[in-house]
Amino acid sequence: MASSEAVAGGAADGSALGRPVVTRFAPSPTGFLHIGGARTALFNWLFARHHGGTYLLRIEDTDRARSTEAAIDAIFDGLRWLGLDGDEPATFQFVRTPRHAEVAQALLDAGHAYRCYLTAEELAERRALATAERRPFRLNSEWRDRSPVDAPEGLPSVIRIKAPREGETTIDDLVQGTVTVSNAEIDDFVLLRSDGTPTYMLAVVVDDHDMGVTHVIRGDDHLNNAFRQLAIIHAMNWEVPVYAHVPLIHGADGAKLSKRHGALGVDSYRDELGILPEALFNYLLRLGWGHGDDEIISREQAIAWFDIADVGKGPSRFDLAKLQSLNGHYLREADDARLAELVAARLGGDPDLALLARAMPHLKVRAKDLNELADGAKFLFAVRPMTFTDKAAALLTGEARALLGRIESLLAGTNDWSVAALEATLKALAEELGLGLGKLAQPLRAALTGQTTSPGIFDVLELLGRDESLARIAAQVPADARSQS
Repeated sequence: MASSEAVAGGAADGSALGRPVVTRFAPSPTGFLHIGGARTALFNWLFARHHGGTYLLRIEDTDRARSTEAAIDAIFDGLRWLGLDGDEPATFQFVRTPRHAEVAQALLDAGHAYRCYLTAEELAERRALATAERRPFRLNSEWRDRSPVDAPEGLPSVIRIKAPREGETTIDDLVQGTVTVSNAEIDDFVLLRSDGTPTYMLAVVVDDHDMGVTHVIRGDDHLNNAFRQLAIIHAMNWEVPVYAHVPLIHGADGAKLSKRHGALGVDSYRDELGILPEALFNYLLRLGWGHGDDEIISREQAIAWFDIADVGKGPSRFDLAKLQSLNGHYLREADDARLAELVAARLGGDPDLALLARAMPHLKVRAKDLNELADGAKFLFAVRPMTFTDKAAALLTGEARALLGRIESLLAGTNDWSVAALEATLKALAEELGLGLGKLAQPLRAALTGQTTSPGIFDVLELLGRDESLARIAAQVPADARSQS
């Protein structure tokens, strides 16, 4: 291996590599698809789409103790919901273990790796000494250049890379710019464990090579790993991918993103918070990348405009309130029949989809998420006797119930149940009584919905229909008030 390596990042479109762009998203199935992973998948998907390339998925399931089928299903489900499915069936890393071991053996045979017989106790002692001497631990194994004939019989060994010790390695990163590391800082890391299983460092490099990945777009917490992985790539004389290490996402307060900031699984944004996929797609896109002052960006625009080189070097800040505000925009733009089905799933039972769809233009005006839409729609399917909020019950005073008696009597004689006709009728009553329309609308809204907030009162009457509206009003009118009306 050369003592000094310079790695050119190549053109962003992959032309410097002389082959089509191939990106990959490679999550570990040890938990849900978190928000940072979803953004990484999005950036890989967009980069491939922008350049007419291929976007692949790889499940890095070599940690058998922590990898679960439930997590794999959740990852696929979240990606599918966001429209970020892979262009080909996903690769599973664990089944490729023989291939990883084959490469480790090839490195060993070529003299680029060696069997190391240092025990765990010996390594622990050397780390402790480095700590006591306040210096970074750098492995200097006596087995690096020792003849294999000296190998102790029956003692387990690992295979380590012979990392370069002189010179430096440079990466021209599409996001981070030019980054150089002294080769003296790269230790002889393990490629193959004593039980024959590959380490993350080896498996990632082999899989990226075999999958034809041209651009490695991932979090900048992997930047240091890139220098180690290059040691394998150079030793195997493989083509070097173009790197783009994207800054991590922080909370709105600048601290590392955690659950208190809204760092939930993608499924939680859908199921618990009621976020639409197009809203989360748009929001993640704008976390660290932008196109002028544009805030609302369609999928088609994102593909046309996206350039990984425009991703900022600093961490982006996750703001749940901004996501919810953006979601409100997409709710207002969404198809009413689609929203009706999504809301019906939240209401349970078998609600009238046609009624829900008719109500959506009135309900989605102020809603920020599907939960608010569902809450707003509950009055449509309320069963008598009605349940009232405390504020709504407070509006139903004796005077208000008497007014409801007048309203019931008037509306009972009305056959035209259109919004325009209902509005004209109630306005005429308000003028007759010398009251503002609000004095009628407030107790009427309480009687019809059990709440103090709802769509416009005439829309509520029209949506509930004549019979149901009159029945709900009548239920709040005392017998004496009805006789007087």
